[in-house]
Amino acid sequence: MTPHSLSDRIASLPKAELHLHLEGSVQPATVCALTARHGVVMTEEEVRQRYAYRDFSEFIEAFKWVTSFLRDPQDYALIARDLAEHLLAQRVIYAEVTLSIGVMLLRKQRPEANFEALLSATEPFESCGLRFRWIFDAARQFGADAAMEVVESAKRCNSKAIVAFGIGGDELSVPTGEFRPIYDRAVQIGLHKLMHAGEVGGPEKIREVEICPGSNMKTAALARQLRREDARIEDHPLPKLLRHGIPIVLSTDDPAMFHTTLQQEYANAARMGLQEHELARIVEMGFEHSFLPAEERHGA
Repeated sequence: MTPHSLSDRIASLPKAELHLHLEGSVQPATVCALTARHGVVMTEEEVRQRYAYRDFSEFIEAFKWVTSFLRDPQDYALIARDLAEHLLAQRVIYAEVTLSIGVMLLRKQRPEANFEALLSATEPFESCGLRFRWIFDAARQFGADAAMEVVESAKRCNSKAIVAFGIGGDELSVPTGEFRPIYDRAVQIGLHKLMHAGEVGGPEKIREVEICPGSNMKTAALARQLRREDARIEDHPLPKLLRHGIPIVLSTDDPAMFHTTLQQEYANAARMGLQEHELARIVEMGFEHSFLPAEERHGA
């Protein structure tokens, strides 16, 4: 294995992906199909220009632009099928996919109808060996009341495929403590708890770690944490964290917007100096730290 590539063994291992946003996975060609459904003709190059940004705030603007074309259940079905095909190409057999339910509610959509379309679109891929589980996500900057609506939407969907409630968005916008009642309600209805942390805030916001190196670079989060104007992938603290015994799960976050794939994220980890046995261990941890039942957490 060279520093800039993966061995055939690591590349071929079945993998899990645990931090992946559906809305950030839409490839440029699919964006073109999506905008055309709503009367806006775009080229793939124009989409790529929209996907070019310099920091976290500009990324959020790009994310808002893409989601503005997700207007009905058929739109969500379209991008879910696109995601499934790309995951299979990356040897992913299990994915926990985050849905921006808070954005759906803000736009006066019915998350239950959108979710039903997602289930119908992804069910056929189970016969190909790919299982989906879903995380209902609130936007922190929308506030606690809006987050509670996300939890209640998950309850109305009443699906075992929904495994967790999470909060994303601007982690500096609303104090974490304001969301305690919302998380209590999520636990009450049987959901696991997640929260985006450490993207633009400091290490005091983190207790457990999952890492999306490409995302950390594209949003300038790594440079911010290192207090530098710019940062290289080789500067990432992933190897140090792993070798201190901290659980690490590699993910893509928003793969289309960050111009990455899960295989590329493993190649990034190799560039940081991780050895093959360490990369294989990270593959295993992808299943071990999933929300799968304990007896199913060993992937292939």
